[in-house]
Amino acid sequence: MLLLLLGLALLFVFAGAGLDYGYVIPKRLLRLGAMVVGGCCVALSAILFQTLVGNRILTPAVMGYESVYLLWQALLLLLPGLFGVGGFLSAVLLMLGYSWGLQRWLLSETGEDVYRLLLLGLVLSMLMGTATQFIQLRISPGEFMLFESLSQTSFNRVRPQALLLAALALAAVGLALRRALPVLDVLALGREQAQALGVEPGRQLRRGLAWIALLVAVSTSLIGPTALMGILVAHIAYALAGSSRHRLTLPLGCAVAVALFIAAQLLVEHVFNYRTTVAILVNLVCGAYFLALTLRARGLFA
Repeated sequence: MLLLLLGLALLFVFAGAGLDYGYVIPKRLLRLGAMVVGGCCVALSAILFQTLVGNRILTPAVMGYESVYLLWQALLLLLPGLFGVGGFLSAVLLMLGYSWGLQRWLLSETGEDVYRLLLLGLVLSMLMGTATQFIQLRISPGEFMLFESLSQTSFNRVRPQALLLAALALAAVGLALRRALPVLDVLALGREQAQALGVEPGRQLRRGLAWIALLVAVSTSLIGPTALMGILVAHIAYALAGSSRHRLTLPLGCAVAVALFIAAQLLVEHVFNYRTTVAILVNLVCGAYFLALTLRARGLFA
């Protein structure tokens, strides 16, 4: 997997670059850095979220984090006075605040019932999506096109300062997850089994949701919403690892996510000649996989 990832990275950086170290290659290295950081955030958040909720067909998107980001971007376009406070850091802080609100009020009200929390997150996501659509009707066509570009996965708008902050946040969460690997393996056994083995699911749920919020906030603010990609990445990682142990699935998931991002960008540049986007390719593949997974779970086909 590492050899495949290295080959894709070298191909992306040097294919058709003409060894232009003054402009082309530095720009590609910046985009490659965004793919690595964004891909790792997507993989870690998806696998961790599925462990916490005990369901392998869910992603953090159901909690409404990406809806918060899209609503914020729409408000920035609707109210020009807010433009000065826009950017990577403001979006990250806003999504972290949303996550803190969920944990502070909703989680205590639901009695740490994960499924009720997911339902509330889904409802809030729908409400914010409706508000975003209402704002889209009030902005100009030019602003609407800008919003559409912000609402799709892209590596072209990454700034070096944002990439550095995102990498530092990813490193901090990575260190925390490394220390928590044994606990995560216990949580993967189920809530009752974890309690029997001395792990407090409620406490770990709060801590895990905080990590997930930071990862999703970083990836969404850096490269845009990734929708269902986490499901595909997580299931490929599970298949390659042949185990649910997080010391295997987490790094494999990161490698798979980065490889998918690089492969999609290579297809956009060298096969489709920019007639499509990374977001379209990723959503097409991941959406088809999610549909097949859902139908298989219902026993509609083997």
